[in-house]
Amino acid sequence: MTAHQPAHQPAPQPVEIEPRPDAHRSSGAEGGSGCACGHEAEALPELDATAIPHALRHATIFGALGSLAPGAGLVLVAPHDPLPLLAQLEDRWPGRFDVVRTETGPTVWRLRFTRTRG
Repeated sequence: MTAHQPAHQPAPQPVEIEPRPDAHRSSGAEGGSGCACGHEAEALPELDATAIPHALRHATIFGALGSLAPGAGLVLVAPHDPLPLLAQLEDRWPGRFDVVRTETGPTVWRLRFTRTRG
């Protein structure tokens, strides 16, 4: 062994961590926004597109929507009616999302996206 090589160390062993009894864990099953303990989330997560640089906006939104499990959803906050985004979404994932406009301008649009299938 040279002076620059560290002494051989045993490989780290995995550590099992017991979940806290009050911890909420996503079930991943049956979609929804609830956790494994059966409590439902009070509101869907909100993605504010106005805070995302324009050059990254659609990619960020597609990434967020693509990460949703069937039955899960999010609310998109947009500075305009996102018709081009909705057309791109339907081209990319036909019929995968239900979209409901919950607020329609004139300065803010809110759309609730729910993933309907895989």
